[in-house]
Amino acid sequence: MSVLVKTYRGELEDLYHHGRVAVSDADGRLLYFFGDPRRMTFARSSAKPMQAIAVAESGALEKFGVTDRELALMCASHNGEDFHVEAVRGILKKAGLDESYLLCGNAMPLYGPARLEMEKQGLPADAVHCDCSGKHSGMLLTARFYGEDLATYPRPEHPVQKRIMSILSDLCQVPENEIVTAVDGCGVPVHAMPLYKLAQGYARMSQPSLFPEKRAHAIARITSAMTAYPEMVAGTGRLCTDLMRAFGDRLFSKSGAASFYGIGIKDKGIGIAVKIEDGCSEFMPLVVLRVLEDLGVITAAEAQEKMGQYLDQNIYNHAGNAVGRKEVCFHLEKAE
Repeated sequence: MSVLVKTYRGELEDLYHHGRVAVSDADGRLLYFFGDPRRMTFARSSAKPMQAIAVAESGALEKFGVTDRELALMCASHNGEDFHVEAVRGILKKAGLDESYLLCGNAMPLYGPARLEMEKQGLPADAVHCDCSGKHSGMLLTARFYGEDLATYPRPEHPVQKRIMSILSDLCQVPENEIVTAVDGCGVPVHAMPLYKLAQGYARMSQPSLFPEKRAHAIARITSAMTAYPEMVAGTGRLCTDLMRAFGDRLFSKSGAASFYGIGIKDKGIGIAVKIEDGCSEFMPLVVLRVLEDLGVITAAEAQEKMGQYLDQNIYNHAGNAVGRKEVCFHLEKAE
């Protein structure tokens, strides 16, 4: 496997973090890569913008008066900050539901201060603070709109999940019987396919005009919502939020658990998929910024000015002393 990042403890090479990058166009042509771009890979939560197409093209957003800010949350792995939780509850209320319908499992907020506040108050983990509750609220609204069973919406055989499977197949141009499924952390199906095909899905989302009118409108609304309200897609101190806040005129992006990352370059028909094999997400910002610089989407000066908080390559001990460093050790290779 190919090394994306290595770390030094003192002057000794200490750890190696292997991974893969695929850059594809909307037709599925591999443009650039590093490592094996064809290895089967779970998209995890990076598939959420694609999954949100099911609710966006159903008519549920219009029927229930869902705003673009709330739609961005349906694409989120959110921090569980107060404004995220209030928005999830607001979405459900519009459909006559409450958080008891959420089947994403109970979790504490990802955002440290919010988690500490809940612990201080002696409050237990719950579904609405789960980082996937926005996605699940969208699935519930879709089922509500079509009059489908609300108690089984996470199951693969449920019409909500079948629609999502069809959408992923269409976006990534992979037959449904070639998409590998399992169960994600929040209980719904998770989908795997070759890395470069997931990049193709993001490439196709970056050009809504490739699709029939209803799907094109849904995709354009989703990507616009994500970049207009990047704080809803992740939250304070998160790469997705800060990257789209800085460069949302050029790209939309979404993280996935276990170090997956997807990016669409707006209006260019170019998609990027990144996987760090050991799931160590702390290195993803450095990797993503290197990829975007290699492609010329952003400059090194822009990265430093707008994303400098992610570029410190020192490793610190508990006393705050620099005791090592991280080194990004790859550049993209042009596909033949």
